Amino acid sequence: MLGDPRITRVTGDVTAAVYRRTEDVGAEQDPERRGDGPVPEAYCWSNLTSGNGSRALWLLLLPFMVVNLAHWMRPGARVSGTAVRLYGVMVRLIALSLTVLLTAAVCEVALDLVAWQCAGAAECVGRRSWLGFLSPDQGGWWSQPGRRLALAALVPTALVGLLWYLSNRTWSAYESQRPLDLEESDNPPAPAAVPEPPGAPAVRPALGRPGFWYGRRLVARLRAAHTAAGFLTVAAAVGGAAARYDRSADGPVPAPVGRLFEVALVLCSIAVVGVVCRRGRSERRLDNRIDRAVTSFLPATALALLLLAAVYAAWSRPRWVSSGALPGEAVFGVLVLGQGLLVVVLAGVAMGLYRRAPEPRTTLRGLGGPTVAMLACALGGVMTGGVAQRVADWLDGPGTPGMGGPSVVEGPPVLLSWQASVIPVLLLLLLFPVTWLVVRTARRARRMGPWIEAEYAQAHPDAGRTRQIARIRATAALTDSAPRIVALVSGATLFLGAGAVVGSWVSGQVPGRALDEAGPLVESVAEAAQATGSWLIGVGFIVFVTWGRRAYRDVSARRTIGILWDVGTFWPRAAHPFAPPCYAERAVPDLSSRMCAWTGSTRGRLVISGHSQGSVLAAAAVWQLPAAARRQVALLTYGSPIERLYGRWFPAYFGPGALQGLHRSVHCWRNLWRATDPIGGPVRIDEGDGPEVDRGPLKDPLVYGRTVAHPLPEPVLGHSDYQADPSFAVERAALLDRLGPALPRQATGKVQGSSGRSSG
Repeated sequence: MLGDPRITRVTGDVTAAVYRRTEDVGAEQDPERRGDGPVPEAYCWSNLTSGNGSRALWLLLLPFMVVNLAHWMRPGARVSGTAVRLYGVMVRLIALSLTVLLTAAVCEVALDLVAWQCAGAAECVGRRSWLGFLSPDQGGWWSQPGRRLALAALVPTALVGLLWYLSNRTWSAYESQRPLDLEESDNPPAPAAVPEPPGAPAVRPALGRPGFWYGRRLVARLRAAHTAAGFLTVAAAVGGAAARYDRSADGPVPAPVGRLFEVALVLCSIAVVGVVCRRGRSERRLDNRIDRAVTSFLPATALALLLLAAVYAAWSRPRWVSSGALPGEAVFGVLVLGQGLLVVVLAGVAMGLYRRAPEPRTTLRGLGGPTVAMLACALGGVMTGGVAQRVADWLDGPGTPGMGGPSVVEGPPVLLSWQASVIPVLLLLLLFPVTWLVVRTARRARRMGPWIEAEYAQAHPDAGRTRQIARIRATAALTDSAPRIVALVSGATLFLGAGAVVGSWVSGQVPGRALDEAGPLVESVAEAAQATGSWLIGVGFIVFVTWGRRAYRDVSARRTIGILWDVGTFWPRAAHPFAPPCYAERAVPDLSSRMCAWTGSTRGRLVISGHSQGSVLAAAAVWQLPAAARRQVALLTYGSPIERLYGRWFPAYFGPGALQGLHRSVHCWRNLWRATDPIGGPVRIDEGDGPEVDRGPLKDPLVYGRTVAHPLPEPVLGHSDYQADPSFAVERAALLDRLGPALPRQATGKVQGSSGRSSG
């Protein structure tokens, strides 16, 4: 970014830091050496998203990250009221259900498939010698079903403990780092040389609130609640099986003991739900408190109940025999049904908010959040169901679980087979809109041909070059069609998932057997859908793990995945504490502190420039500045998704009102964009009589064909290399000129150009 191999770290650490060219270090003390040109700085945060191999394992937390995004996709509201709080509560409950779903899936694998079904079947144990000590034929201490369940419970318990550890570790590194109070800094900014214009917002937008990038208290509460929910899920699976046996047979343990245990589980579960629903984010101030009673006692109580469940299940019951599947498979149906109902309620709340403050550019008329929440549930179901399906196939050898015949294990709950069967149907449904998009894009590219040739004023146009430029422009426009595809996938997932729940509950069998009497054609289609869906889940999960493993070993692949985290982990963990950490809670305070300190010490001019995701960070950092510092800053964005993606998908935080406020609060703002860019676009601000913000679309490529000045073909840059365009230097110089007359020079009285900062 600095265009020089000789660089020096000015401030920061190996994780994220500000760099300058070595020759520019100390330019403020000797401005004559530099002259009146800008002093470029670069802020690099890549190690926050793709720094080491462990980041690749965050792929397994993808459903948690997606549901966390749904929290921030709330439609805009003029005032914070009951509907806004209800929206947050619904998303947090959906996030809690994903934690329970993950834990229940691991319990299904470890407790049901391995400890209950396989260890209880002599033929399955014979194929797996490492399970021999659990076999009833051995007559060992671990041969009783309750003791096998207690031992297998170590696997999901360890998983919940690992999630708690990772969340606590990243919480200590991200959320618990208190940002500087810029209003009380050692070098406060000079009084604004440019007065606030009439109509400037009296209250900062949400991203400018002091506590927005400091989610310490909420994440600690949610981490305690989700950890407790995970432990309670394992306790219910272990202790619930023993309690059901004690109620159905005369055993050594009285039935009231099991009832007392279940009552304790219910009470603790109510406490968990209450903690999740009771409190949201505190953004208007830096909330440094920690709810010690919740964070300490709630997970400890749940863990104590889990230990009691293990002791209770391990009590000797000589006549207890495991057969069939572990009771309680209806849990998955209840979870899926509950998630669907929560998404429907969330959609109703979102529609109500949108009707109060409609904005035409908002994605799906305010339903972006519910749509993404539904996709998070679908991702969670596919990932957890895929693991259970693959483990069942592995344990069963040549048989097919659920289909009878030579199967030695009954297999996972039939709902998982029904869910797998709807995947081919969903892919067939997607085939039609994808084909329509391809055809529409091709037609649009053909129509663009004459316009492109007229734009470049070519006397002898090249048909191949014209088609290349037109195809890239038409493909870049597909980004604006993404909401329709996402809505189709989400809606189809909701209805097909409901059909899977109904089919599994009504038939009680896998699709291949449930439709045996429906005729040869229907029967063959059902069996094909079941087999294909199971295969797709397995292959998808293997590809997923392989991708993560490759990223762990390959730095370039890890940086590719880092692009995904740039968008997904920009937002604080407001819904799910086990989601990957929010890098902006480090990056935004870094940038705002640096800008505030520099303008306060030098009284100089500053242009902060950001490309792509860096433009979003730049805007968020500017919002955090004190009013006086913001009037000393110019903003230059290029290839920016700040309106095209963020403004449409996150209207409450990057909607027209917020962007208009940002435009009024900074001294000046310029945005560059290209028609060939699939990510960046205009910010669409109505400037009135003032200078316009958007400049574009820039020419891309700069030259149509070969010329004497450009004898080789010029590339189509699309989203990359905006600084190579001559317009970049022109616009940066113009911003400096607009800053110059109204702002003082360096405090020493010598000339200081600017501090330009590229953030991506």
